[in-house]
Amino acid sequence: MDYPIDTSLRPEVEAFFDPATNTISYIVKDPGSDACALVDTVMDFDYAAGRVTFDSADRLIARVRERGLTVDWILETHVHADHLSAAPYIQQQLGGKIGIGAKITLVQDTFGKIFNEGTEFQRDGSQFDALFEDGDTFAIGGMTAFAMHTPGHTPACMVYVMGDAAVVGDTLFMPDGGSARADFPGGDAGQLYDSIQKVLSLPDETRLLMCHDYGPGGREIAWETTAAEQRAANIHVGGGRTREDFVKFRTERDAQLKVPGLIIPSLQVNMRAGELPRDADGNLVMKIPINGL
Repeated sequence: MDYPIDTSLRPEVEAFFDPATNTISYIVKDPGSDACALVDTVMDFDYAAGRVTFDSADRLIARVRERGLTVDWILETHVHADHLSAAPYIQQQLGGKIGIGAKITLVQDTFGKIFNEGTEFQRDGSQFDALFEDGDTFAIGGMTAFAMHTPGHTPACMVYVMGDAAVVGDTLFMPDGGSARADFPGGDAGQLYDSIQKVLSLPDETRLLMCHDYGPGGREIAWETTAAEQRAANIHVGGGRTREDFVKFRTERDAQLKVPGLIIPSLQVNMRAGELPRDADGNLVMKIPINGL
């Protein structure tokens, strides 16, 4: 795929860290206008109380309004398993289209069965305003951005490249954090390696923006690196690590990892583009599949 890369464009990027889920959300502003995209937003969820709030999303909304920005896009890099999306809440207040990778349909089919969703749950991605294929372009004001399909962590993972900045989702972590797991349904360590190589083929100076950071070794939380830094120093794939070695390492490591604490509510909400599921009477509910994950 010949991607339309233009590192001469340098969008303004603001990051918002959510300590409850170690998620980084972004406002990415077109350098030539007041248009922006929001990426990987967070809805706060108290699992024990079964209560949702919107403090994290309200921070983004307040900042967008403070700067007088126009939201063109609310982008999801994938169906997250560790936090709930605030996309519909933000869309109601700021507008914008909600976009995700076109392979969301595979994720919806897989988890629609696991959560025993009825026929009223559409598995065609129609809950989203746009479904991106590999190489699709979209406009943020006067800036042309593009989507890069990066399966492996999930089948629908996308990296969004906007000028010299790329929001990489869970494809990569910071160099000392390595890579994301590949053992969720539809995940594949070999595909993840190939996807990472696509990301690392971006120009050296490309800013790579992480979706998560956990501060390994006690360092301060960080979220920005470059393609060159990742190629040289990423502890899982840097320095020319082979595909075979990566798959062996990733498979063994994933077998030792715990299931994310918010995976059950996150999947039910995020496969619906951030909408909370309801029962036949219209009440907001969550299902817990026993031995289903």
